[in-house]
Amino acid sequence: MILIENYWDQLADVKDELASRGWFPGTSGNLSIKVDENPRRFLVTASGIDKTKRTEEDFILVDQQGQPVYQTELRVSAETSLHCQVYEQTDAGCCLHIHTVDNNVISELYAEQGYITFRNQELIKAFGIWDQDGEITLPIIENHANMELLTQAFAQAISAESYGVLIRNHGITVWGKDAFTAKKHLEAFEFLCSYELKLRQFA
Repeated sequence: MILIENYWDQLADVKDELASRGWFPGTSGNLSIKVDENPRRFLVTASGIDKTKRTEEDFILVDQQGQPVYQTELRVSAETSLHCQVYEQTDAGCCLHIHTVDNNVISELYAEQGYITFRNQELIKAFGIWDQDGEITLPIIENHANMELLTQAFAQAISAESYGVLIRNHGITVWGKDAFTAKKHLEAFEFLCSYELKLRQFA
């Protein structure tokens, strides 16, 4: 049995690494890792924290509805409901959400299309796609100010084959079976978004 402290450390390590890349501007972004399945509980980032620091108040243990398991003065991330949907609809063990310039620009460029498909890139193998002509499609949804509407749109966009959802001008949410895999998927999507932007500059 893995202790909750081990999950905490895993998520904190991921947070530290992503923070070192500048992927949490203005306290944006949120992370979670599943601790139990029955009943489902997961650690999620507290709202408004400085993710470049490591403290004992970085994460909150919540239930499958995203509500704190223990009494706390901390507030869960406003987007905890998105993490709830990921754990409800997939077998993910970790979920990561960040805002970068590259993924925001991609979301704007392809918003009307509603998705972007990446092809002919070695990094697609990060998703377990080994075909010679392999591809992966990342859905793009509108950034509803109403969290209930955003959660509904996000839930409808989740696919076991995509491993991520891009919210228009609001960042990307990715997931994987564990913290390592989720981070791998995030790194791959960020590379693909950056490559696509640079390619368009010379097209």
